[in-house]
Amino acid sequence: MRKELVARQLDEQIAARFPVGRRLRVLDVGMGEGGQVLRLARAGHKVTGLERDAKLLAAAREALAAEPEGIRGRVRFVEGAGQETGVHFLPGSFDVVVCHGVLMYVEDPDATLAGLARMLAPGGLLSLLVRNADALAMRPGLAGDWAGALAAFGTDAYTNRLGLDVRADRLDALTATLTGISAPLHAWYGVRVFTDTAADEAEPPADPAALETLLAVEERAGRTDPYRRVAALLHLCGVRG
Repeated sequence: MRKELVARQLDEQIAARFPVGRRLRVLDVGMGEGGQVLRLARAGHKVTGLERDAKLLAAAREALAAEPEGIRGRVRFVEGAGQETGVHFLPGSFDVVVCHGVLMYVEDPDATLAGLARMLAPGGLLSLLVRNADALAMRPGLAGDWAGALAAFGTDAYTNRLGLDVRADRLDALTATLTGISAPLHAWYGVRVFTDTAADEAEPPADPAALETLLAVEERAGRTDPYRRVAALLHLCGVRG
């Protein structure tokens, strides 16, 4: 459900920034298995996926091979890390740069963000999905893990569901960073306000109407204060000046 919500929010921002029907140049940094790359390519955009994990890259190539030739021709995969955009691409090469679920693994996020912003053409859109450091106590607190909730206050470090020690980001700090790299914050959303405590293996509602209602609730909460401020994830959209 997270992917569906973020996809809707990203599409909303693209529609607000660019003329209808324009074929955009998109860079997806840390694309994983390429699901979003394929979605955007199916919408007509020219998409480059950057991924450092060889297994994920292989899975993305396998998925792309099953697509029609017209879609395959709009996709390019590059093996590399998010910190290496300047090695692989020229400044101003993309209209949209997407970096979802990556910053929590990066030791120097400010330098990475500056590199991503340099990839944008003027007026380009930078889309970030990060863990919300201001709400790290919510998940253990709602689960009744009082010691875990107490330890989560005032820190940006946490252990994710993969068992990896990573870091979260704060809205105010990212807002300042985006301003400093000439891609000031244009819009932001909360993601997983009510569904963050659901088990990873939990299936979404099978009934389409029930699923749509659930997505509508999460989407409404994700754009409404104070709910979005306690979301597990933050989706931030900056625009290159």
